[in-house]
Amino acid sequence: MEPGVHHHEDRREDRPSPGAFLDLRGTPCPLNYIRSRLALEALPPGGWLRVALDQGEPLLMVAEGMRSEGHRVEKESIDPDPDDSDICARGVFLWIRRGGG
Repeated sequence: MEPGVHHHEDRREDRPSPGAFLDLRGTPCPLNYIRSRLALEALPPGGWLRVALDQGEPLLMVAEGMRSEGHRVEKESIDPDPDDSDICARGVFLWIRRGGG
């Protein structure tokens, strides 16, 4: 398990449709974190942001940064279909719930 990322695949019922979705695969650090933060700030407290990211440093940077600001972060595991060319079928997805109130 990556540090700073919580795996809660069994808790999907806690997550409504995301208030926003960002596909940041291929976006370098720290730009992916900045874009995620700006999108999250546009949501009301308790709103969900779904972010597609590359594995490794991008995933860790965004997850750790958001958690340090008091937001809830969960990783959605994706089992890619090798025959599926849809980019949304590949990658790592983070669900980020805006904290605050």
